[in-house]
Amino acid sequence: MKKFMTMTRQFRDDETGAAMVEYTVLLGIITVAVIATVILVGAWITGQWTTLQAALP
Repeated sequence: MKKFMTMTRQFRDDETGAAMVEYTVLLGIITVAVIATVILVGAWITGQWTTLQAALP
């Protein structure tokens, strides 16, 4: 019984799982931001390229 209580206390006090979840959420937010930035910059470059092509004879 003492071993079981020791294991439950260790499990309760272990915060590596919570930290892993926090880092995963943070990584997800950063990934979404990077993808959105790439899409927006790509659209801007496409617009600039189209304007340049239209200006050339």
